[in-house]
Amino acid sequence: MTYAQLWRADPVSWRSAGAAWARLAVDVGRRAAELGAVAGRVADGWRGAAGSAAGGHVRALRAPLDAARLAFVETDQVLSGFASALTRARGMLASAVAAAAPAHVEIDRTGYATPDVSVTGIDRVAALRAADRVGTGIVAALRAATDADRDTAAHLDRLASAAAAGWPTTPPRRRPPLGAPPSAVREWWAGLTSSERRWLLVHEPLLIGRLDGVPVAARDRANRALLAVWRADLVRERAEAVRTAMPRHAAVSASLRLVGLMSGIDAVSARLAAETGERAYLMSLVPGGDGRLVLALGDPDSADNVLAYVPGMTADLSAVRDDLSRTEAMSARAATVDPAQRTSTVLWLDYDAPSHLGEAMFAARAHDAGPTLHRFAEGLRATHCGAPAHQTVLGLSYGSLTVGTTAASNGGLAADDLIFVGSPGVGVDHASALGLPATHVWSSTAANDPIAYLAPGWREPFNRLGAELADPFGPDLRPHPNEDLWFGRNPSHPAFGAQVFTGDPGGHSGYWRTNNDALTDIARIALGPEHQSHVE
Repeated sequence: MTYAQLWRADPVSWRSAGAAWARLAVDVGRRAAELGAVAGRVADGWRGAAGSAAGGHVRALRAPLDAARLAFVETDQVLSGFASALTRARGMLASAVAAAAPAHVEIDRTGYATPDVSVTGIDRVAALRAADRVGTGIVAALRAATDADRDTAAHLDRLASAAAAGWPTTPPRRRPPLGAPPSAVREWWAGLTSSERRWLLVHEPLLIGRLDGVPVAARDRANRALLAVWRADLVRERAEAVRTAMPRHAAVSASLRLVGLMSGIDAVSARLAAETGERAYLMSLVPGGDGRLVLALGDPDSADNVLAYVPGMTADLSAVRDDLSRTEAMSARAATVDPAQRTSTVLWLDYDAPSHLGEAMFAARAHDAGPTLHRFAEGLRATHCGAPAHQTVLGLSYGSLTVGTTAASNGGLAADDLIFVGSPGVGVDHASALGLPATHVWSSTAANDPIAYLAPGWREPFNRLGAELADPFGPDLRPHPNEDLWFGRNPSHPAFGAQVFTGDPGGHSGYWRTNNDALTDIARIALGPEHQSHVE
């Protein structure tokens, strides 16, 4: 790709093209579901050999639609990925060009950089070096765009060839053993033919959609196929709850829960269809109970950095909009801080978070979530392409306890950095107990975050008494954050040993406000060592 072509390239149009394929996939999926319903009615109302034959014929009509829907979703993935790559390349190009003028470097229409010889009194050696740096930056941007163009074209060629070959009818001979680690699942998936993988995506999406160790793009295709089915099931369940003879209060409670889950699925569907921001990848969705969700903005398998966000108390599928907004805010801020790096942000709500204070007073929910969070992080490592991504896990409030207890467990947590925000304690008293150097454990608690004042641990009264005895004639009556919290030492206290960053006061949920420096610091931590030195 040439210098002029990259300047003219329009990532938005490529993203819109991908979104159009995604909408077509939704429409085709709806038609396929309607055929399934028709086949069911045929089977119920038409007995005998002729009825069975008719039902089989209707079901056979669905296979080409399922094949097309998956191909359309994959096309969206490819085009949206190309749009993101173009955005990064253009950001790299803009950064290189912006550095030219202050360094007295000229750039011609082909992108060639030279010192501005018309300027008198400049250091020619320094100007030559600056021109070399600018030229190197331009070449890197053009190379990134060219590589993305080549990879996109090759992927579309493979997709077209698969479509021309027809849909596979033979299932794979084996499945991964139950409970196999993500690395073994990845090895199993890599050993399948492309036809076997496509068969699994159509016939066993429930297996593929939640299986850590299967590439994220494949999981996304499987789970998108199930969204409409899950929502339709909730609609039927709600109608059944209303019809049954259960007590009225129970029916109302069940109805409200189901409406909340449907609302959450609608919010997820809207983000999946969005044409702005990083493309969303649906890694997992469970519509039962309070609902669970794992959703990535940007493909973690091809990212330079992956930031996983674990929310806290009251987080569930019905209230997912706030957590989606926070994930979006981190994605956007990381792209602003360093547009040249590919950063994927993941909302990990794959545990039963406490619904109220009575449940949040105990660590059981955090401990129960540990094996699932551990497996998720291991799965990200297993499916990543190329050099390992810089992997960060952030826990908010009770989510910080979930992250801390998982990291401190025997299995540990596959992360390069841990971030605790608004924490009530993380289950240990020092950063060194979390399986990482203390320099890679970070914490932030706003000055007016009530959790640091209203969640004292059992040792806190003794800490306060000791402070008063140390200075009985000049007691400090101002409120101070507790050194010891409900689940261990305050990770934002110096004695914990973490790296503490600050932000504007915003209470317990203001860390993601656009004008809060804490959001920028979170992005810098997620972007790795090169940016962490700027954390304040």
